[in-house]
Parts: sequence; C-alpha cells; structure tokens
Amino acid sequence: MKTLSLILIFTFFYIGLFAQIQNGLEPAYKRIPTIPPFSMALAVDSSIFTKENLKKKKPVVIMVFSPDCDHCIHATESLIANIKSFKNAEIILASSLSYESVHKFYKDLNLAAYPNIHVGYDSQRFLNTFYEIRSFPSIFLYSKKGIFKMDFSDHPNFKLIASSL
Repeated sequence: MKTLSLILIFTFFYIGLFAQIQNGLEPAYKRIPTIPPFSMALAVDSSIFTKENLKKKKPVVIMVFSPDCDHCIHATESLIANIKSFKNAEIILASSLSYESVHKFYKDLNLAAYPNIHVGYDSQRFLNTFYEIRSFPSIFLYSKKGIFKMDFSDHPNFKLIASSL
C-alpha cells in the first residue's frame, strides 16, 4: 500500500511540475498573439515609433536584428531584393544595440529609400524579451488584422515570407 501511495504522489508531483514547466516555456508572442506595444527610436531622426504608428489593415513584418551580424546584413539585402513582394506590408527592423550602430546600418544599406521599412533602436530590449530572441535575425509575421501568423529565424527566405503574408 505504501508503494502504491508513493507512486501516486510522485506521479501527481511529476504531472504538476511538467504542466508548470510547459506554461513557463511558452514565449509571450504565442500567449499574446497580437502586435506587441513596442517603442523604438527611428534611425532616420531618433523620433519615437510605436505600434500606433503602423498603417492599419496592412500585414506587419518584425525583424529583430543586430547591425553587426553578417546574417542580418544578408537578410536585409535579401529583403530589399524582394521588396516588391512586400509593398503592401509594414516592415519593422529593430535592434537593441546602440543607436549609432543602428543608424550606421540604416545608412549603409540605404534603407531610407524604402518608406515601408522602419528601422529603429529598441533601447529597452522589449522585443528581444517579448520574442525570447535566441538568434539573429528573427522574423515575425502578423496578418492585416494584427494577429500573429508565423516566425522565421537564422536564414530567412524572403520569397517564402512574402508568400506567407
């Protein structure tokens, strides 16, 4: 009888522990599947850009990146090469590295030429935390209604991303 009681106690303990671990591992963007309330200083002029500045009824692409990451530079070049596929989307490129490095990235890649690309400095690291960023670049897609659709990391394929909008 004691053995059966111990087995039941350990079983319930394990189930409870497993359930808590599973809940703790789910990232915020999956628990809150809408565009997060971000705030960033735009690279163009350091003005503040937030979720409220996004154009309504347009899909949103959020790319969290590092300005000194070769993968991020290549991903941005690939995005630019496929920009016609993103003409109806709002694109956010956000980094928590220094404003100066984000501004240099913006200038070096001539991102001012693309009015639907908003590059900024996330000084609070809000997006890194919200998305639990583990690698750069990390890309998150939202529908026209602002509902999360899917995420991409490492080596994003922008033709696939565009077809997913």
